[in-house]
Amino acid sequence: MLDMYIFETTQLVEQIEQVIIDSEKVGSLTEEAINEVFRIMHTIKGSSGMMMFNTITTVAHSIEDLFYFLRENKSANVDCSRLSDIVLEGIDFIKTEVDKIIEKENPDGDTATLISDIKEFLSYLKENNVAIDEERINEKSGEPQEYINSAACDNLRKNVFKATIYFEDGCEMEDIRAFSIINDLNGLAEEIYHIPEEVFGNEKSIEIIRNEGFKISFNTDKGYEEIHKFFTQIVLLKEFKLIQEEDNEDLNKFGRKEQDCIEENPAEIPCSPKIIEVQNGKSENTNKGKQSNSSHQNIISVNVSKLDQLMDMIGELVISEAMVTQNPDLKGLSLDNFQKAARQLEKITGELQDIVMSIRMVPLAATFQKMNRIVRDMSKKLSKEVKLKIIGEDTEVDKNIIEHISDPLMHIVRNSIDHGLESSDERSAKGKLEIGTITLEARNEGGDVLIIISDDGKGLNREKVLARARENGLINRPENEIADKEVFSYIFLPGFSTKEKVTEFSGRGVGMDVVTKNINLVGGTVSIDSKQDVGTTITLKIPLTLATMDGMTIKVGKSNYTIPVKSIKESFRAKENDIIIDPDGNESIMIRGKCYSILRLHKLYKVKTNVVNISDGIIVMISSEDKSICIFADELIGQYQVVVKALPQYIKKFNKINGLSGCTLLGDGSISLILDAAGLINY
Repeated sequence: MLDMYIFETTQLVEQIEQVIIDSEKVGSLTEEAINEVFRIMHTIKGSSGMMMFNTITTVAHSIEDLFYFLRENKSANVDCSRLSDIVLEGIDFIKTEVDKIIEKENPDGDTATLISDIKEFLSYLKENNVAIDEERINEKSGEPQEYINSAACDNLRKNVFKATIYFEDGCEMEDIRAFSIINDLNGLAEEIYHIPEEVFGNEKSIEIIRNEGFKISFNTDKGYEEIHKFFTQIVLLKEFKLIQEEDNEDLNKFGRKEQDCIEENPAEIPCSPKIIEVQNGKSENTNKGKQSNSSHQNIISVNVSKLDQLMDMIGELVISEAMVTQNPDLKGLSLDNFQKAARQLEKITGELQDIVMSIRMVPLAATFQKMNRIVRDMSKKLSKEVKLKIIGEDTEVDKNIIEHISDPLMHIVRNSIDHGLESSDERSAKGKLEIGTITLEARNEGGDVLIIISDDGKGLNREKVLARARENGLINRPENEIADKEVFSYIFLPGFSTKEKVTEFSGRGVGMDVVTKNINLVGGTVSIDSKQDVGTTITLKIPLTLATMDGMTIKVGKSNYTIPVKSIKESFRAKENDIIIDPDGNESIMIRGKCYSILRLHKLYKVKTNVVNISDGIIVMISSEDKSICIFADELIGQYQVVVKALPQYIKKFNKINGLSGCTLLGDGSISLILDAAGLINY
């Protein structure tokens, strides 16, 4: 129940945030946007009240009151910027409280100042806009009312409705969902009856709701369209039937025979009863109580931990398949039928693996859209006009990778606005548009995804970066030999900042190092390019998935190592006279006019081997971020698809071991360490 509350509230809050930001861009809230915010806040208020999270309930209720006023006064003159500030402040409060709930802490934030601001703004709106029916506002906010003529008020509630609701198959907690509907309906109707009568905490009630639907009858002063809209907005709704009855119907009876109804003119008020059936979000008018056809559910929600377990099992299946087809006992045997069956097994296993991977893939859209809020807040606080441009948001990556790139994106975007973009006056003086642009782009490139963050700002100053690097003791060779990309990459080091003045957002040298740390965790790389007064571009190169990869296995002594195929440029045999040795004993080789360093793996990892002459072994050139190095090994074993597993703790504790990113099991059951190209090149 708590997990469902957290999931739904988080989704709804993100939805409101995007609505507000989109509305602020055009300078006004549409009627649809106002209704959406009102509905969502009403839902959050109800579910939070049911869960007894009073602080969230109070804030949601206050924002709901504010949007009730706007909904009833469609012509109201509203300061959209001020309204956005207040709503986003409320959203931030709810987010903080939900984070406390996730951490199993008590959501006990102070609501006094926020509630005061909301009420003050609502009072201002009331004073400066056309007055509305105060009784309806009081009714909505729960304040006491005095009715001079109760009989006249009773006459207002003259519409009688009956509804049967079916939730999506497998949604679980149908009793909680039914209880929530009744809770929300209390604000629209009275004399509410429902079957089953005892909804909450009764297993029999859950079965009834699943098999027969949740039946409700009530009367209300609301019209058919508003009640219909209420039911269509129920979360995880599969279908429902809504009937508008005659005025004198007994509310507590559900079995009455419906009359024939023919709508000659849709503009006229239809005769009673009016029946509506909704399936998967589509509505159809029916007559004579026609039973709705159950439709199959197209989308289901699955816990990520179950997908992780499934992926692990697929990994074990791939390893088992390799152990069978590559079994050493089969060497030298001619087994045509076995090979045919093995190829079929490999085909099916590969297809199964692809399907499971596709299930785990999610688009980057949600992650990219979150940056709208960062841009909005920072542009206001720094008094800079900034536009965010998003390209390729439908690009998909593994769910686990998504979780590691949100923080890096946030830090890069913040840095681009604060460091990169000039003020409007500076941009005008340079002949640029006053509005700065930050572009977020995602695209596939082989087995990787490229996320490119660029700005059209002032760019990085090479001399300024070098000066700070010099102060920090980072330069160990002539500065004219250091390429621009390498100079600019210094900004990703911990504690490195070229900002002379510490601000709320930057200057402490904290933040950009998080980018490389998080991206490295998922086997990705970061590169930067910049041009003075043109802008800066930062490229994140991340793998589509962390679970499997194509690898080339090599042998050094009795040890096996696997190199990701995407890191390999070429492999070849060399002669002794091809090797260049400098005065310090470092080995290099000239290939097509370029010199590359040679790294002997048996020396790096202290592995005993009889292959020490260059001509007896194999050289594999690997690359990362435009840098390359040649590694020397005994021999190539072959190319296989391998399952990536984390390094055991007894290896991780040796901090001085570089160039290892994980391990895998080979077909013969032996362990192979996976080499990290970037780690070896920068060793």
